[in-house]
Amino acid sequence: MPAGTTGFRADAVAGATAAAVVLPKAMAYATVAGLPVAVGLYTAFMPAIVYGLLGSSRVLSVTSTTTLAILTGAELGTVIPDGDPARTAAACATLTALVGAMLVAARLLKLGAVADFISLPVLTGFKAGIGLVILLDQLPKLLGLHIGKQSFFADAVSLVQRLPETSVPTLTVAGMTLAALIGMERLKPHSPAPLVTVAAAIAASWLLDLGARGVPIVGPIPQGLPGLSLPDPALVQALLPGAAGIALMSFAESIAAARAFVATSDPPIDANRELVATGAANLAGAFLGAMPAGGGTSQTGVVRAAGGRTQTASLLAAAAALATMLILAPILSLLPHATLAAVVVVYSVGLIQPGEFRAILKVRQMEFRWAVMAAIGVLVFGTLQGIVIAVALSLVGLAIQTARPTVAVIGRKRGADVLRPVSPEHPDDETLDGLLIVRPVGRLYFANAQNVGDKIRLLIAQHRPRVVTLDFSRVPDIEYSALKMLQEGIRRTEAAVWLAGLNPGVLDMVRRSGLDEELGPDRLLFNARVAMQRYQDMQDKPAPD
Repeated sequence: MPAGTTGFRADAVAGATAAAVVLPKAMAYATVAGLPVAVGLYTAFMPAIVYGLLGSSRVLSVTSTTTLAILTGAELGTVIPDGDPARTAAACATLTALVGAMLVAARLLKLGAVADFISLPVLTGFKAGIGLVILLDQLPKLLGLHIGKQSFFADAVSLVQRLPETSVPTLTVAGMTLAALIGMERLKPHSPAPLVTVAAAIAASWLLDLGARGVPIVGPIPQGLPGLSLPDPALVQALLPGAAGIALMSFAESIAAARAFVATSDPPIDANRELVATGAANLAGAFLGAMPAGGGTSQTGVVRAAGGRTQTASLLAAAAALATMLILAPILSLLPHATLAAVVVVYSVGLIQPGEFRAILKVRQMEFRWAVMAAIGVLVFGTLQGIVIAVALSLVGLAIQTARPTVAVIGRKRGADVLRPVSPEHPDDETLDGLLIVRPVGRLYFANAQNVGDKIRLLIAQHRPRVVTLDFSRVPDIEYSALKMLQEGIRRTEAAVWLAGLNPGVLDMVRRSGLDEELGPDRLLFNARVAMQRYQDMQDKPAPD
């Protein structure tokens, strides 16, 4: 059989499997955002096609995701608090278009590295907070209750107070769906469990007339192609801040999923190309009523596990979404909301990773605290504000880590030409009397220059050397404020100061500032070894009469 035929067959199987998993989840995520289930189908249709044509990943599945759904719901709920269907649809189109435009603009500005601004511990905490918010949001649907949304903790209290009003038929449907989903996922991960449970729930709804028994069902779904949805310019200003946060998370999730499932034979993931692809996917989806979309880890994992090799699998899944809109819409109207809520719960609980928290705590407590603070920030301040908190924590964490760089005294391993930091583990390392070699590590800039200077001054006061050599071999760059502090410190130092191992960027800054002329050309040395040799030569040279 030709290789091309084999590859297409593998992609066809992967596309069918992905459709069986993705479409029910897409409809469920639409309800998380407070939107009609049809919006989930629209999101699984056009964005997948556009990304499949433009993206750099061969298997990334771009539709709705849990995180984007909850962020979208929070933003739309803020701008359209009364939930008016027409205004909500316009707001959704505007929000999705803004997300797409921001992603494309980020590509024009070459901001492909922006997704790396959220550290992994902070992202772990943020997703855990999102997971808890989603679970609390879906619990009333599992129990057949309706509570007015306020804040996370207020909603939790309201839910507990309303527990006696639980609808037994709705809870029964939810319980059976949860049992079926969990059972099938444990027996065979990445199986079409959502499709099986949704089909069974629709059959039960029709046979038992669950709607008449008090079980809320989806209700009428528009059949046919989605109509044209036009963004509302009047909503742009109100939606702009939220769109920025959603665009950031869309790209962060997409690039993470794309990198996680890239095969050794696949081309490398191009971050800037991903910005264009996801941006164009959202722009195209906006005009067909889709909600903000991004690459998801779970659906991409399904494609890869089912043998998908190219974007043909995602294109076939999009074709399945189109067929569902054209043919199956009337049948989907019988679907119980409790079933959709169960699908959301099962596939959202994975956002909460206690094991990841334990792993972070085992390595470093500071990052663990960041993760916990990010989770609490989502619960206390809200999901969109949680993004700001997550980014701020990451940047503060980066500043803290770089604000106190290592400053080591360098010695020579006895009997070998090896220079290394002096430490209690190597008590035999030798240093030259009167020569102090100090090696700062990392970029020197305004936030850490004072700290580095203080450490060097303490070492000089402790050792009282005749010559201080600053080994800058581990300093990739020096910022203007740090350079000025270096100049001032050298002027106040009584010992002679040599600079060694200057990297090209640092050397350029030293020359531009005139520090090289101030020191003299004989005090800029190739490396610390040269400094040691020169000092020894100076000591061996006989003193003049």
